[in-house]
Amino acid sequence: MNKADILVTGVGGQGIVMATDILAEAALIAGCDVKKTDAVGMSQRGGSVISHVRLAGDKVFSPTISRGNADFLVAFERLEGLRCTEFL
Repeated sequence: MNKADILVTGVGGQGIVMATDILAEAALIAGCDVKKTDAVGMSQRGGSVISHVRLAGDKVFSPTISRGNADFLVAFERLEGLRCTEFL
């Protein structure tokens, strides 16, 4: 595997941060270099949550996925998924 840039989005309370923690841990166990960051806004009140996960076989330098560069978009909530389509 070369690289994968995965953006996971939804609203607070759906388990986005937990899901990306599990994904990052699995990639580390598989021998990948992983960087991860979360952007949460009022997550306890059902606000927007976006997690960036970047993994590669060699080296990842930044945890943030730029717009237009995501390989995968996983949306736990439809409207939040539509808001993040510009990352694809």
